[in-house]
Amino acid sequence: MAMLKSSLSFLVLGFAFFLCFIISAGSYVYFQFVQQWPPTTCRVQKKCSKPRPLQNFTIHGLWPSNYSNPTMPSNCNGSRFKKELLSPRMQSKLKISWPNVVSSNDTKFWESEWNKHGTCSEQTLNQVQYFEISHEMWNSFNITDILKNASIVPHPTQTWKYSDIVSAIQSKTQRTPLLRCKTDPAHPNANTQLLHEVVFCYGYNAIKQIDCNRTAGCKNQVNILFP
Repeated sequence: MAMLKSSLSFLVLGFAFFLCFIISAGSYVYFQFVQQWPPTTCRVQKKCSKPRPLQNFTIHGLWPSNYSNPTMPSNCNGSRFKKELLSPRMQSKLKISWPNVVSSNDTKFWESEWNKHGTCSEQTLNQVQYFEISHEMWNSFNITDILKNASIVPHPTQTWKYSDIVSAIQSKTQRTPLLRCKTDPAHPNANTQLLHEVVFCYGYNAIKQIDCNRTAGCKNQVNILFP
């Protein structure tokens, strides 16, 4: 009996070490390419020190993910962010597609996203590839223009259904996106929610766009405000 307990303990310990290795090394199935609507970010966080007049969707990040837990993996073992690896030309592009909405320190935002998410897919995309592909994804489909062409534009009171926004984007990308919403801190009890992020999903190699599974992000049966 003692030997059996010892064997079971060894197996449990071994599995725990294996799980820690997988998490630290970065095991993922697909990518979430997340774009944010800056006005909502600043409205919710209330700490945009120098709010920029950004009226277009910008990159939040490219996140290697798993269907069982879309927030994992993160903060994996890997090379730390090095600004010098990004050419001046690429940095200029990223200042447009991937600005730091909360402050004016764009480099700090890129560093945070790479160290938290990019390190988990470094076996697939090195740092240069990670940022180049993210910019290309952003450039492929202009969400702001797609919504505008569907008569979905920022408005202080008009609301839309989840399906209205998804259908407009899906008609152009031929893939189902995921929307994420936030509660308006100024009106926490209002029967509306603020459009915050639009997510595109890509396969393991970040090449082929795929349909996103709808996960937590926007409340069902609650209209969406696009501020």
